[in-house]
Amino acid sequence: MKIELSGIVQEYPAPEGVGVLRVLDGVDLTFEEGKLNMLLGPSGCGKSTLLHLMGGVRPLGVVSPTEGTVLIDGEPCTGHHDDVVMVFQRYLNRPDLTVRQNVAFPFRFKLWRKKVPKAEQDSRVDEMLEAVGLADKAHHRPSQLSGGQNQRVALARALVLRPRVLLADEPFGALDAQIRHEMQVLLVDLIARFPTTVVFVTHDITEALILGDRVVVLSTPPARIADDFTITEARPRSENWLRSTEGSQMAARVIEQLRGGHGPEGGGQVRVTV
Repeated sequence: MKIELSGIVQEYPAPEGVGVLRVLDGVDLTFEEGKLNMLLGPSGCGKSTLLHLMGGVRPLGVVSPTEGTVLIDGEPCTGHHDDVVMVFQRYLNRPDLTVRQNVAFPFRFKLWRKKVPKAEQDSRVDEMLEAVGLADKAHHRPSQLSGGQNQRVALARALVLRPRVLLADEPFGALDAQIRHEMQVLLVDLIARFPTTVVFVTHDITEALILGDRVVVLSTPPARIADDFTITEARPRSENWLRSTEGSQMAARVIEQLRGGHGPEGGGQVRVTV
């Protein structure tokens, strides 16, 4: 499944009410099938805006994109796409439902009830609960789970649909370092078992280098592509690799691009967790 973004410009009304704020400034990207693509950049640089454009999320009252096109398999993406799912830092699990009911929740919607027979729905939910290590928590409520366990529920709910594209908006950003590492390992395992194209937003350089087949670096706003490179080192990538000559050079490369990419808006932060 190919996603193509061409000439993407995104402007929003300026906070003071006069003029516009340009967030994205002529972004061209193509994401090919089956890769784990990291979208890296400082906070506020438009990473989530790009992800929402690919996910068909359009803010009310704003032309989105201001300029440019988003194509999925050659067709314009102007709204929700059946083969694309999103996960967020806030895992959005329903507190009134059990873990199992949360994972099965997408099958309540008419489209997916029609596409997937009931017996297969149940089988998929069981498989996903086992895959994320929550089979023994199936009848718990989200309030009985840790933050990492709740994020496992959110991943299971997304992947139970067998999406061709998974869009992840800093899903591990609120977790502590140890749990974040566990979730990174889990994500790699899940996409090996349930192949999908992933676009993963982060402002953590270490996370991008640990996970990515490809790393796309955005400048500070108005954002342009500051760098775009592939990583051939096999996963799982260890802290030793991150401290190796290759890993250190990649981290330095990203930092240098960001230092040299300050737009007129300035600001924004990235994080290095090694």
